[in-house]
Amino acid sequence: MAKTHTERKTLSRVRISCLGPVSNLEEYVPPDWWRKIFNSIYLKTDGDVVDDQEITKMEIDLFIDILKLRQDEKILDLCCGHGRHSLELARRGFQFVEGLDRSHYLIQRAKAQAKKEGLNVKFREGDARKLPYPPDEFDVVLILGNSFGYFDTIEDDIRVLKEVLRVLKPWGRVLIDVADGEYIKNNFQKRSWEWIDKKYFVCRERSLSKDGTRLITREVVTHTEKGVIADQFYAERLYGSKELYDILEKAGFDNIRFCEEISPLSKRNQDLGMMERRIIVSAVAKKDWTTIRIKNKSSTRQIAVVMGDPKKPDKLKPNGYFDEDDFFTINKLVSALKEIKGYNFIYLTNHNTLIEDLEKLKGKIDYVFNLCDEGFFNDPRKELHIPALLEILGIPYTGAGPQCLAHCYDKSLVRGIAKEMGIPVPPAVFIKPEDTTFELPFSFPAIVKPNFGDSSFGITQKSVVFNAEDLVNAISEIREKFGYDKPILVEKFLAGKDLSVGIIGNPPENYKVLPIIEEDYSCLPPELPRICGYEAKWLPDSPYWNIKSVKAEIPEEVEKFIVECCIKLFERLECRDYARFDWRLDDDGNPYLLEVNPNPGWCWDGHLAKMYYVSGKTYVDMLKDILEAAEIRLKIRDFNYQTASKIL
Repeated sequence: MAKTHTERKTLSRVRISCLGPVSNLEEYVPPDWWRKIFNSIYLKTDGDVVDDQEITKMEIDLFIDILKLRQDEKILDLCCGHGRHSLELARRGFQFVEGLDRSHYLIQRAKAQAKKEGLNVKFREGDARKLPYPPDEFDVVLILGNSFGYFDTIEDDIRVLKEVLRVLKPWGRVLIDVADGEYIKNNFQKRSWEWIDKKYFVCRERSLSKDGTRLITREVVTHTEKGVIADQFYAERLYGSKELYDILEKAGFDNIRFCEEISPLSKRNQDLGMMERRIIVSAVAKKDWTTIRIKNKSSTRQIAVVMGDPKKPDKLKPNGYFDEDDFFTINKLVSALKEIKGYNFIYLTNHNTLIEDLEKLKGKIDYVFNLCDEGFFNDPRKELHIPALLEILGIPYTGAGPQCLAHCYDKSLVRGIAKEMGIPVPPAVFIKPEDTTFELPFSFPAIVKPNFGDSSFGITQKSVVFNAEDLVNAISEIREKFGYDKPILVEKFLAGKDLSVGIIGNPPENYKVLPIIEEDYSCLPPELPRICGYEAKWLPDSPYWNIKSVKAEIPEEVEKFIVECCIKLFERLECRDYARFDWRLDDDGNPYLLEVNPNPGWCWDGHLAKMYYVSGKTYVDMLKDILEAAEIRLKIRDFNYQTASKIL
């Protein structure tokens, strides 16, 4: 039977290359394997334990008995996965349960299940080495299901335990359910395979690491029709009772007690791996209450706003200088910032004296609100110079650092990083300055754009080309405008929906994804290409000026995929506080990344602000959220954990 479009699209996404035989498993383990492996495939390969409600119920019975848990105690299920233990505790009437895990996919699964059952459990993403909670917050912390020992070093595992100690109340308890390292070391299966269900089977290879402290596992997951869908490697540290005792003691715990061993009964009755035999250990946080210094609530934050220099030329503006519309935009910003209580803003726009002005302000301001997207001396290639200068001076600031801005200014570089991460990008050709002939390995139409830059500079209706002559003309026009020494990017033009995604905050601890918007091109004459380029942002007399941004209407699975990719890119590129990601769908509805915009346009009518309007919020809300995200990251905000929970 012929496959549907949806089936063909799914097959094309899941098929991967299998490495074949490898001589040393350890060489193929990524240092951050735990970032990627906990997904829907994990729930299949380990489902005989982690998705078995009867096993979960028996484990909760045991943990309640060991810790003598009370229903009014505040419990953190650390590295909670898809929340099976948290949800079971809530079903039994425990009132204050929270779960934290690094996997975006598993946390979303946990949230969806809690919502479906009407259970009051708070789930959030976060890194166990840096918990997003204040000191003395929980009565009990649980680390269950062998969710310990994933990091490259023992020092990182101790960091986790020290964070657990910090967030526990005095005399709070921790319980760890972890693989019995000594048993596993001597009894692991070197090779195994099993059917997961009627369609999926998994083959496993295992070996000890060179130093004998970790078990290296390779899993090749195969679907009977789709072929190999995963070939993945991971490593887990093998802790025996003595090693566990030592690191708990080193982290500051007392009353360390080994309770009993457990071995779950798998209904598949097959390879249990690290889950085969586990140690249960508990300990007590004997400590004093943490002294917290609270700043005077009436204190006003002193913020320096750094912007472009309106007295200097700006070759990327339509007339080469700041015009009436630019000053109107600045006035809208100043008016909006005045509405945010508890702040005093000063504005630095004279780039001739900027370094001197900042040196005088050092120690007198809390931080800089960096809105200089024009670049130092209004040179866009020097946008990264502002944060670099602030770092040299030791002044905190909002937004991305110099490395992130440098990476994202280069469209081809971002494409390469995205492809490395498995994030789809349109087919493209990189045109070097010395190139004089141009051949495309894909069919027209295509879009021609400068490889460097943002704000759609150099992208007009003429950038969309439909034949070889159009292509040569578009390349010549960009070279005449921006110089013959600049590279050019030619991408396959995608005719589907034009999407923008905004993130405020700092994953994985505190962030929110704004409503995805799409461009409504219905106002354009049919002969004009559907792009949101230079004319739409800078030329009021152009028909593109009338383009509207509306809430995107896209399938749920497409939205989830795009959001997950944006979060990964945000972290990989080291974005901070806020960022925007531009995507486009092809004719079949498949999404492709176009650009990443750290420190995106802050103006009242920019795409980030439009996302706020779509969600029923205001321009003031947007600016306030950016400031608060930076303050949480910089750890200079009063009651930052409560604020993070409320705002982000």
